Amino acid sequence: MMKKLICFNVLVLMLVLLAACSSSTGGKQTIEVALWDENTKEAVNASIKAFNEKHPDVKVNVTYTPWADYWTKLKTSIGGGSGPDVFWMNGPNFYQYSTQGLIKNLEPFIEDDSDFSKDIYFPAVVDLYSLEGDLYAAPYFVDAVGLYYNKKLFDDAGLEYPNESWTWEDIEEVGMKLTDPENGVYGYVAHTVQSQSGYYNLMHQAGGYIISDDKTKSGFNTPEAKEAFNFIQNLIDKGISPSTQTQIETKPEQMFMSGKVAMLPRISVSAAELEGELGEELGVAPLPKGKKEASIVHGIGWAMNEKTKEQDLAWELIKSLANEDGNRVIAESGFSIPAIKGLSDVWKESLPSLDLQIFIDAQDTGVAYPVSERTAEWQDVETAEIQRAFLGQQTIDEALEKIGTKMDKILEEEQND
Repeated sequence: MMKKLICFNVLVLMLVLLAACSSSTGGKQTIEVALWDENTKEAVNASIKAFNEKHPDVKVNVTYTPWADYWTKLKTSIGGGSGPDVFWMNGPNFYQYSTQGLIKNLEPFIEDDSDFSKDIYFPAVVDLYSLEGDLYAAPYFVDAVGLYYNKKLFDDAGLEYPNESWTWEDIEEVGMKLTDPENGVYGYVAHTVQSQSGYYNLMHQAGGYIISDDKTKSGFNTPEAKEAFNFIQNLIDKGISPSTQTQIETKPEQMFMSGKVAMLPRISVSAAELEGELGEELGVAPLPKGKKEASIVHGIGWAMNEKTKEQDLAWELIKSLANEDGNRVIAESGFSIPAIKGLSDVWKESLPSLDLQIFIDAQDTGVAYPVSERTAEWQDVETAEIQRAFLGQQTIDEALEKIGTKMDKILEEEQND
């Protein structure tokens, strides 16, 4: 009996060892990828397929996490010693991830790799993801803000479409003519919930800034900021724009796609989705100017987990996603402007009914998305105080003063760290 038990135990042990060998040596190596927008799925899958042609024994798992949960889930998983090997990075979170050792410096990989050059990308997105001259996220696509409009609503009202000569006065004048309270139609969305598509642009157009060039001073407690936010309040008060409460309850882009908004400031990433809903009824123009022209530009990069155990394979995958072929497929999908300068026309041709050149031009003339080491922290303050003001819980002046004071303190602490 004892001999049978020993033999059985030996057999079980052998099976366990065989299973372990099968998963570690006979099985595939795995790379985990994380991002938040499933609209890029076809383009991402195409780049992964190209990667697998060179690395057939590597399995790539892609997880799409909704934006509302993405950063919390990512920070928790990386902080716990795991997390994805490769993932999307954005401007507001870049300094935190790069300075806290959460993502790898890609410069050593670039220096040893003749197939990768930073020179082919738009300089703005390279600068956005560089720290002391070293690149920490490979550029994937860039975006800018333009004015989308519903041609049918303009045609029904007998009005000319927006063009490059438009100013804030045109928004108010034409927006009022397009507003139809009886049918629940607004002329324009004055964003109070979305910063990049809304008030960031207006603050610069008023001659101000969000953060000073040396990253030591807030631009919220300035006369220019007050001018921008009073313009927003005026549009809401006149019924031209939906209120903040309405914008919270129903996303402005949903109202626009359902024909309840005539003009919508929005990033280039929305072009394909909006065109898919409105078709030939969709038009796009440059943002109307205030004292000056301004459109916030931004972009997304591919970062590598500092603790990845597959750094060489992760780098190869990042290259496949961010190289010319990877940028080409994201451009052909119509999703947004490829980060490689020479492929802009590919994106333009993906949606020929729209004048997408306005977004491309903004890469040279636009304003970089505002970032500092603790962007996410002062943006939380900004969002809370602005919403409180537009929900009637304080005045605009009180909100801007609070944001400026708290943001200045954060920026001062950054300088002293």
